[in-house]
Amino acid sequence: MAHPVLRAENLKQHYTINGGLFKSEAKLKALDGVSFSLHSGKTLAVVGESGCGKSTLARLVTMVESPTEGEIYIDGIALDTKDEAAKSKLRSSIQMVFQNPYSSLNPRQKIGTILEEPLLINRPDISKNEREEKARKMLELVGLRPEHYARYPHMFSGGQRQRIAIARALMLDPKLIVLDEPVSALDLSVQAQVLNLLVELQERLQLAYLFISHDLSVVKHMADEIIVIYLGKPVEFGTAEQIFNNPKHPYTQALLSATPIADPTKKRERIKLEGELPSPLNPPQGCAFNPRCRNASDQCRQENPSISPLEGREVACFNPV
Repeated sequence: MAHPVLRAENLKQHYTINGGLFKSEAKLKALDGVSFSLHSGKTLAVVGESGCGKSTLARLVTMVESPTEGEIYIDGIALDTKDEAAKSKLRSSIQMVFQNPYSSLNPRQKIGTILEEPLLINRPDISKNEREEKARKMLELVGLRPEHYARYPHMFSGGQRQRIAIARALMLDPKLIVLDEPVSALDLSVQAQVLNLLVELQERLQLAYLFISHDLSVVKHMADEIIVIYLGKPVEFGTAEQIFNNPKHPYTQALLSATPIADPTKKRERIKLEGELPSPLNPPQGCAFNPRCRNASDQCRQENPSISPLEGREVACFNPV
């Protein structure tokens, strides 16, 4: 198999929090030891509750921030390379589609200007006519009409705006697109249309997707592999089939139990998590999930399990189910 488009090795992102006048500084471990690989034409979904570190991972991959520890490679080249030309090329090969299509497009710019801006910044050698031609082509590619080029964002629905955001992400011919909750702000019927578009574009262009979501029903439709994160740490990593059909970590099981089932004749035991997600500033001793886990043992309360192979996937648990 060809080398992965994206490879992350032991990513950590720690922030120093100022405690105020009478308090000492504290460490917030937003990400703590995340590793994975993603190949061309595949989708890796990152799932977990709000505050688990999903958006932090997106910022690291898109080079908005640099990790405290660990390495990220795009096509085998480290993102922290000192070669500025190589770094600029890497930035162009990674694009992002944001959650809210109403705030991610500049309301004062026409759609053509919004689409051409990435080319204007990264490809100054391309003429105005070539930029316009490509922008109109991308509009058609995402299911919009070329004449939309001269309109403003407020003239479009939420689903259409997200299609425009996807077209903008494609303008630089990226290899990897980070999708941060790309359909959570849309109606259900529109969600399906946008997801189907993403699948079609992936098959056509062999794009790699890093798909960030808390909605497992959406993830099931999109993902080839899934990494489940809890309080900054990976707790389970496997194929979508493994995760959905036979989850091993209690946290993964709890997330899946909350997913609605379309068939009313089928029932699923609802696993209710007690308490709230702990503060990353003051994580529990031992396994971070132990205060909310119904399978927690004394070992779980004292020791922190490392993620390790189990039945063809990776699990961080002393008592996998």
